[in-house]
Amino acid sequence: MQAILLSLSIALFGGLMLSRVAKLLQLPAVTAYLIAGILIGPFCLGALGVSGIGFTSIENVKSFSIISDVALGFIAFSIGNEFRLSQLKTIGKQATVIGIFQAVFTTLVVDAVLIILHLILGDKFPLPAAIIMGAVASATAPAATLMVVRQYKAKGPVTDVLLPVVALDDAVGLVLFSVSFGIAKALIAGQVSILAIIVEPLLEVVLSVGLGAGMGYVFTFCERFFHSRSKRLSMSVAFVLVTVAISNLTFEIGGIHVAFSPLLSCMMLGTIFCNICDFSEQLMDRLDRWTAPIFILFFVLSGAELDLAVVTDLAIVLIGIVYIAFRCVGKYFGARISAGLVKSEPNIKKYLGITLFPQAGVALGMAIKAGALPGGIGLIVANLTLFSVLIYELVGPFLTKTALAKAGEIDFEGKISERKKHGLFHK
Repeated sequence: MQAILLSLSIALFGGLMLSRVAKLLQLPAVTAYLIAGILIGPFCLGALGVSGIGFTSIENVKSFSIISDVALGFIAFSIGNEFRLSQLKTIGKQATVIGIFQAVFTTLVVDAVLIILHLILGDKFPLPAAIIMGAVASATAPAATLMVVRQYKAKGPVTDVLLPVVALDDAVGLVLFSVSFGIAKALIAGQVSILAIIVEPLLEVVLSVGLGAGMGYVFTFCERFFHSRSKRLSMSVAFVLVTVAISNLTFEIGGIHVAFSPLLSCMMLGTIFCNICDFSEQLMDRLDRWTAPIFILFFVLSGAELDLAVVTDLAIVLIGIVYIAFRCVGKYFGARISAGLVKSEPNIKKYLGITLFPQAGVALGMAIKAGALPGGIGLIVANLTLFSVLIYELVGPFLTKTALAKAGEIDFEGKISERKKHGLFHK
C-alpha cells in the first residue's frame, strides 16, 4: 500500500513540477506530464528497481489502469458536454461532415501508402498489419486536445468545431477499426465473416450510444432529488463511474461478440445531461476542478507506459515514420477539403487539421485488440502504434497549441494566475 501511494504521489508531484519547466519553454502542460511519466517510468527512474520510487515495469504501470479508465470516462463526459443543441444548430453540419470525411480520408491515405510498403517489403510487413494501421490512423487523442483547450482557455470558430469533431472522429474510427480488423482476420483465416466486418462494429456503436443515453436520462432524473452542489457533484461522479464500469463488459450472444465503447458511452452520457439539465454548465465547472489531479495522473501514467524499446527496432522506426508522415497528410488535407465542402471559415480550413494530429489512448486500445492476431501481426501493430504515440504525444499537444494560437483563439496576455488575481503575488 505504501509503495502504491508513494508512486502516485511522485507521479503527481513530478508532473506538476515539470509543468513549470514546460511553461518557461512555452510548451503545453500535457507534454510536461508525459515527459514526467517517461522520467519516472521503467526506462529511467524505474530502472533502479526501487519499489515506490518510479514505476519499475510496464506491468507495474498497467496495474494502475483503473485510473486511466476513470480519467478517460471523465474526459469523454466533458467532451459530450460540447454537444449542446444550441451550439450544434450552428456547427452541427460542419462537425459531422468534417469528422466523418477526415477520418475516412486519413484511413484511405494511410492504407494506400502502407499497402505499397507491403508490396515492397513483402512478409516483413504483412498486408493485415497495413490494413489495421490505416484504421488506427483515424483515431485522435481527445484527452490531449481537451487539456490544451482548457489550459489556454481557447475560444473561437476552430475550437468550437474541434471538440465535436474529435468526439465524432473516435466514433467513426471505432467503426473503421472494427471493419479493418474483420478484414485482417479474414485475410489470415482465408474466409470472410460478415458478423466481424459489419454487424459487430455497428452493434458496438449503437449499444454504446444507447447505454450512454439511458444513463444520461437516469442521471438527470436522479439529480433532481438533490439541491446542494456537493451532492450533485457526487452524483455526477457516481454516474460516470458506473457508466465506465458497465461499458467495459463484454459477452457473446448467439455467436455475436457484444462490447461497448467506454468513450462513446460517456460522451453520450455528457451529451444527454448537458441538453436536459438546466445547470449543467455550473456543475461541469466544479467537476473540472475535481478531476484535475486524475487527469494529471492519467497523462503521467500514459508517459510511463510508453515502451521506449520500440525505437531500437530500425524496421519499426522506418515504417513508423512513413505512417506518422502520411497520417498527418491525411488529417490535414482531410479536414481542409471537408471544411471547404461545408464552406467553413478560412481559419478552420487552415488550422483544424493540425489540431487533429495528437494520438494516444484510443489508438493504443485498438492496438491492444489487434494484439491477438497470430503470425506476429499483432506485435507489429502494437509496436508501430507505440512508436507513433510516443512521437505524437510529445509533439502533438504543442502543434495543437500552435495552431490555436495562429488562429487567434488563445489570449496569452489575458491569462492571469489566481495568485496575481487576488493580490497574493509578491515580487
